[in-house]
Amino acid sequence: MGGTQRTLPRRAVAELVGTGALVSVIIGSGIQATGLSQDVGVRLLANSLASAIGLGLLIALFAPVSGAHLNPVVTLSAWWTGRRAPGGLTGREVSLYIAAQLTGAVAGALLAGAMFGRTPGGWSTQARSDGHLLLGEVVATAGLVLLVQGLDRIGRAQLAPVAVAAYIAAAIWFTSSGSFANPAATVGRSLTDTFTGIAPASMPGFIAAQLLGGLLGAGLAALLYGGRPSAGSHVPR
Repeated sequence: MGGTQRTLPRRAVAELVGTGALVSVIIGSGIQATGLSQDVGVRLLANSLASAIGLGLLIALFAPVSGAHLNPVVTLSAWWTGRRAPGGLTGREVSLYIAAQLTGAVAGALLAGAMFGRTPGGWSTQARSDGHLLLGEVVATAGLVLLVQGLDRIGRAQLAPVAVAAYIAAAIWFTSSGSFANPAATVGRSLTDTFTGIAPASMPGFIAAQLLGGLLGAGLAALLYGGRPSAGSHVPR
């Protein structure tokens, strides 16, 4: 998106700040919702709306700089499908993007806790290890990657801010896992002992499910739409 040359450090900063802001929105809105309502459904509704709106705005803001991946699975799927295409993501770019996303996610979790007076560095006690939850994560992540890559392959990536936000809002409700669908956000959410959190012991299973979902989503996009996505899945060069 956009033909202006962007340096890799600037793109990495965009991924760090964007992912940090996303995790802060997810956790912060969850804490706020818990303080304002005792009804679990109302909490989930408030959290899902805030998370989806925040994600859409962040994609619109950072897409012209870095492509607004904000998610290691999106970065890895973009690299894998475009690895033989001219101008595709390189291994160095992928490594820097993922490092920035993970760092941003941790910073965002700590920021959200600090804004609400929480002691920083506490681990979540919310266990999410049941098989049906892992299946939900596979489905949630596969749908996300299919959407992102499908839009890219049909030349409608400009719809991503609205489409991805709408998908996440829906997936939070229709998947058993609550649609984390993001390894970096999963790491960040292990640092909050709230209903949006995930216990550290549950992280490996969730991340494995997300990676599997990413492979399935990329495979479905190739099967359904053929061809290749544009270089770097709309990472400006």
